[in-house]
Amino acid sequence: MQNWPGLIKAYKKWLPVTEKTPVISLKEGATPLLLLESISRRIGKGVKVYAKYDGLNPTGSFKDRGMTMAISKAKEEGCEAVICASTGNTSASAAAYARRGGMKAFVLIPDGYVAQGKLAQALVYGAEVLAIRGNFDQALEIVQEASKNYPLTLVNSVNPYRLQGQKTASFEIIDCLGDAPDLLCIPMGNAGNISAYWMGFKEYYKANISKKLPKMIGFQAKNSAPLVENKIIENPETIATAIRIGNPVNKQKAIKAKIDSKGDFYTVSDDEIVQAYKILGKEEGIFCEPASAASVAGLLKIKDKVLAESTIVCVLTGNGLKDPECAINNNDALFYNDLNPNIKEIVKIMGF
Repeated sequence: MQNWPGLIKAYKKWLPVTEKTPVISLKEGATPLLLLESISRRIGKGVKVYAKYDGLNPTGSFKDRGMTMAISKAKEEGCEAVICASTGNTSASAAAYARRGGMKAFVLIPDGYVAQGKLAQALVYGAEVLAIRGNFDQALEIVQEASKNYPLTLVNSVNPYRLQGQKTASFEIIDCLGDAPDLLCIPMGNAGNISAYWMGFKEYYKANISKKLPKMIGFQAKNSAPLVENKIIENPETIATAIRIGNPVNKQKAIKAKIDSKGDFYTVSDDEIVQAYKILGKEEGIFCEPASAASVAGLLKIKDKVLAESTIVCVLTGNGLKDPECAINNNDALFYNDLNPNIKEIVKIMGF
C-alpha cells in the first residue's frame, strides 16, 4: 500500500478537515479484512466471518484512526501539549502522533494495570507518563479536569475528532465487502469505537453506498461489564486490560447504537476470551491482544442466534505484541529448553 495516503486524505470528504488542517499521519488505516475460515466453520450455516484486524495500524491498535484526527485538529488550533488517561493503547497512540506533530504528550495510567508492550511504546515515543494509585476511570476524571483548566488538549474518546477518525473503519469494511455486514461484533471498553463504527455505517448508508445497516453486537468482559449490567463497576477486573473500564464515557452513544441497529450487548468470561485468543493464533495465524479476542469469543458464545448465510465482521482492535505476558502465560505450544546441540536429539523430538 505504498500509495495509501493515510485515512484523513483517503476519506477527506467524510471528515471535518479543511485545507488549513495540518495532517499529522503515520499512514494509518487500510488494515486488512481477513476471512476467518475456522471461525466460520464453527458457526456453520453458511456463515462467513471476517476479522477487521486493526492491530496492524502504526502503533498496533485502532486508536491510531482517531488519533490522527484528534492530533491534526489540535495542531490546527495551535495546541502545544495533549493529555489522556489510558489502559495502554491510547497512551501509545497519543504519544506517537503528538511527538510526530511536535507536541508534548502527558498520559495518566493506572499503576500496575497497563500491559508492558503498551507502556514501552509510550515511553519510547517520549510521553511523560504519570502512574496513579487508582483505576482508569479515576485517571480519566483527572485528565478531563486538567484539560478544562490548563492549556492541554484532551485526546481520549470524549474528543469528538477521535470518533470521526475511527468511523473510517466502517468505510473500509464496506469498500471491501461491497456492502455492510449483517453483524458487527466488537469489544467495548470506553465504548467510543462501537459508536464510531455505527456513525460510519450510517453515513455510507445515507449516501447510498451501502444497501443495509448491520446489527451492532458489543461484548464486555464478565467482571468489567457496565453496559451489560447497566451500572458503574467500581473495581473492574479482566485479563483483557484494554477493556478494563467500569464507567465508559461514551455509554449513551453506545446504547443508542445498540437500540438503533437492533443489536445487543453480551458478556464473555476471561476463559472464553483466552480460548478465542488461542483459536485465532493457532488456527487463523492472527495474533491479537486479549481484548480483541472478546469479539470472537462473544460470537462463538451466541452462535446459535446467528442467522444462516450471514456475513459477520469481528473487530480485532489491537496487536498481540501489546501484551506479551498474556501470550507467554496462555498458549498450548510445546516448548523444549536446555537441549543438547545434537541433530539426532533434535529431530527425534520433532518425530523424525
